[in-house]
Amino acid sequence: MQAGFAFTKLVDRLRSLTELSIDDLELLRRMPSTIRSFAPHEEVWRKSEEPPTCCLLLQGYLCWKDVDAGAGQITAIYVPGDVPDLYTTIVPQVAGHLCALTPAVAAFVPHAFFRDVRAHSERLATALSLLMLADAAALRTWLTNLGSRDSLSRVAHLICEITVRLRAVGLGHELRFPSPFTQSDLAAICGISPVHANRTIQDLRRRALLHWHSRTITVTDWKGLTRLAGFRPDYLMLRQPPALDPATAGPLGPEPTLGLDAAS
Repeated sequence: MQAGFAFTKLVDRLRSLTELSIDDLELLRRMPSTIRSFAPHEEVWRKSEEPPTCCLLLQGYLCWKDVDAGAGQITAIYVPGDVPDLYTTIVPQVAGHLCALTPAVAAFVPHAFFRDVRAHSERLATALSLLMLADAAALRTWLTNLGSRDSLSRVAHLICEITVRLRAVGLGHELRFPSPFTQSDLAAICGISPVHANRTIQDLRRRALLHWHSRTITVTDWKGLTRLAGFRPDYLMLRQPPALDPATAGPLGPEPTLGLDAAS
């Protein structure tokens, strides 16, 4: 993987939140990093660790997991360009288990770099603050989903969010993207059983809102999915939410009748 890829993914994510100047880009271009790969469900950090670096996700999906909650409640999902542990530049101790949901590649960037760019650029300081605020806003929305939405709209809302976040960093073309979930993962995110998660996905398929072929999700009726979910992307704090239209979904082959991958 080229060294500049980590820089590009961070720029993509920060630009989704605010404008950056040429000087800002030059500061970011100096970013030192170490690249690592992770297998599905492999731990990046364990709760209470005090890492000297932040994890910038380049490929795949990561999640925070509360291991004190039975089998492990998943409390957040991250897409390429996200820095899920950016708060450790301020509060050094990791508050949960950071794990790979899928095969993932991440760049590890020293805390000192983020502190330095904050000190040298007010715009970058704002961008990094927005990144953490968007993370907190997403968590509040997830709590609302768990407390006030039924399982069908809860899962629909999650898929809407992942779609918009991927499109904001130039991924998820034609509303098609690799699934971050196994059946057990989706259950742990949405507070339902794996069997119920499977039935919910089957219901979304029957309504012709999405196709779930193997480990690829394609949204086939964006307006219908957002209507069912009651989804509004405001909480993601995107500067220009990406334009999404169900008509952009490409032609699809026949969809299998099987449910989600049952691996855990």
